[in-house]
Amino acid sequence: MSQQAGAYYIPHGSRWPIIAAVGLFTLMWGAAHWLDGIEPEGPILFFLGVAIIIFMKFGWFGEVIRESRSGVYSSQVDLSFRLGMMWFIFSEVMFFGAFFGALFYSRGLQVPWLAGEGHGALTNYYLFRGYTGGWPTAGPDAIGGPFKTVPPWGEPLLNTLLLLSSSVTITIAHHALRDGHRRRMLVFLAATPILGALFLWFQAHEYINAYTHLNLTLHSGIYGATFFLLTGFHGLHVTLGTIMLLVILYRTWRGHFSKEHHFAFEAVAWYWHFVDIVWLALFLFVYIM
Repeated sequence: MSQQAGAYYIPHGSRWPIIAAVGLFTLMWGAAHWLDGIEPEGPILFFLGVAIIIFMKFGWFGEVIRESRSGVYSSQVDLSFRLGMMWFIFSEVMFFGAFFGALFYSRGLQVPWLAGEGHGALTNYYLFRGYTGGWPTAGPDAIGGPFKTVPPWGEPLLNTLLLLSSSVTITIAHHALRDGHRRRMLVFLAATPILGALFLWFQAHEYINAYTHLNLTLHSGIYGATFFLLTGFHGLHVTLGTIMLLVILYRTWRGHFSKEHHFAFEAVAWYWHFVDIVWLALFLFVYIM
């Protein structure tokens, strides 16, 4: 079926959505069996689902790239991509907003109630007598035992500087792309995933230190749960963002982008700036406060 010039491009007979659905179903089915201890079907199905999803991503994104470079996309399609990325980032804001909400609720309401403040006086008297609250805390039963928090002015501060620097490098690369300075663009774009990888390296070292020397683990009550939930999911987003940056670096090196048409570059830059902003909130509310 031919595509009219200037019309909104709609692919015909794409097989990738059904492959994605099969991959996700297989992954979740395997994960459920794995959690239930069903061996070896659980792990096999899980990793089979992961392999199907990776295959789908390479195939689907490759097809979109070929369509984009062939010139079939109109300005309406470009607007759809931009709106889609905006809504995706908004969903990520809500995702982290829920976890920050859990942190603020636990620290500002739940723990003080268990300590006897407000409407929790009877709970403290009958169930947790002597518990004085405070933050950080493992809860009234001191789940996981005594622990120490990660000092904010060590590796967390270093990671903050790394991510802030990466925001600068990708911004310089973006301006260089729009100005037509290819070499400058490649240098500063290459520096961005390197900074992201360094962030992940230091975060892994921080986790090892927390487990081995501070006794701060996922089992350290409400503080350990919220700490690793927030920082762990952020680390996952940095990992995905670093992979995206490497893909964009490869595509830039191959000459896929021009001064006028480079939304994929912009989308990754938006995502990376979002990841940086989330880290600043983490550094302030989890490490410092």
